[in-house]
Amino acid sequence: MVAVAILAAGRGTRMKSDLPKVLHQLASCSLAERVLKSCVSIQPSRIMVIVGYRGDLVQKSLLGNKNNIDNDNIPTLEFVEQTEQLGTGHAIQQLLPYLKEFSEDLLVLNGDVPLLRPETLKQLIDAHKENQNAATILTANLPNPKGYGRIFCDTNNFVTQIVEDRDCTAAQKQNHRVNAGVYCFKWPDLAKILPELKADNDQQEYYLTDVVPLLNPVMAVNLNDYQEIVGINHRKHLAAAYEILQMRVKDNWMAAGVTLIDPDSITIDDTVLLEQDVIVEPQTHIRGRSTIGSGSRIGPGSLIENSQIGKNTSVLYSVVSDSVVGDNTRIGPYAHLRGDSQVGSDCRIGNFVELKKVQVGDRSNAAHLSYLGDATLGENVNIGAGTITANYNGVKKHKTQIGDRSKTGSNSVLVAPVTLGEDVTVAAGSVVTKDVEDDSLVVARSRQTVRKGWRLKSSGESKQENKS
Repeated sequence: MVAVAILAAGRGTRMKSDLPKVLHQLASCSLAERVLKSCVSIQPSRIMVIVGYRGDLVQKSLLGNKNNIDNDNIPTLEFVEQTEQLGTGHAIQQLLPYLKEFSEDLLVLNGDVPLLRPETLKQLIDAHKENQNAATILTANLPNPKGYGRIFCDTNNFVTQIVEDRDCTAAQKQNHRVNAGVYCFKWPDLAKILPELKADNDQQEYYLTDVVPLLNPVMAVNLNDYQEIVGINHRKHLAAAYEILQMRVKDNWMAAGVTLIDPDSITIDDTVLLEQDVIVEPQTHIRGRSTIGSGSRIGPGSLIENSQIGKNTSVLYSVVSDSVVGDNTRIGPYAHLRGDSQVGSDCRIGNFVELKKVQVGDRSNAAHLSYLGDATLGENVNIGAGTITANYNGVKKHKTQIGDRSKTGSNSVLVAPVTLGEDVTVAAGSVVTKDVEDDSLVVARSRQTVRKGWRLKSSGESKQENKS
């Protein structure tokens, strides 16, 4: 059994923000959420999040977004307060009252190191258990290790020495193996020596690395991909981590049979699911818990957010958020679907059409220049250009219902609440305020009036009349 401790107490002053550093977003998840997601697959027995600065906000965020992680494989989160931020060793000292009876291993993660892969953590834990280590440290070889403490090991990867960068000799600085700040400890051994930590340094902080000389044996496990240990201290780090994440995601999808045209101009969250033979055009962004069916073409210039797009569907220069689109449907150009709209199969939602909380039946069309809000459309419905559902009366929203095979003429206004039956035709320019039964034609406009011999007088004619 393994317990997990996540260090999430710091403010992150270099982020220049009132928001705790671990709550800053990397793609569709906060940094802390990403760390939680990385340890789900090892099935920890306990997860303790050590909080400090605005700890109530960190707790609220993680509990509120737990569905984004994996409820089935994650234990109830425990929050441990570190009232003063006095270093990593001090943070782990706060666990002593919580783990009095615990006799297994403790995995220590940093809430601002969001790119660790689950398989890396498994590799670390497996090495720890197989070798019955008192402590196992994750390490990496950095191209430029300046500022990092160096890890020195024997031929069996047991740690012989940790030397801070400022204390390294010229020869020691040639070693590029650094401490990643991720540890697995045999908790009973660690608990015995935690009270002995001293803050004998310029920062007057208690460092977790100071326990290493007091434990035996201590092994290092080296990472293949040093980018996994990228930490976030300021906004440039956040941007660099996003670039790494995007490269991973896009490489994986292209290997899985997805075509990305101009990948550098495309962004895809790692929470997105794409099926084979999806084509993503330039300047397209797919975010949140979105899924795209096989054979669909998204973009160019589209945004899909928390939405499901069916198979063989196209979304051109359009925005789809929190909505569902069926198979063989065309969206756009310049359409906007939002607010839990649901569009069936073989439909067309065309240029400059906005849907808000609308259900559209199969084989129905709204080809251009319409706003449909709080409405239900049956199958084979045709919405004429400029049709509006007037759903808001200034106090509350009302629904419009349109039956199968009904049609609205251009520039029609349906004033909700109103119901059109099946096979209804609304004449162009009508303002419909009352329900219409099946098999009807509704004309709701004033009769055209023509006055012969009338024309608008010019300004010069008006002045002449005034003089006379």
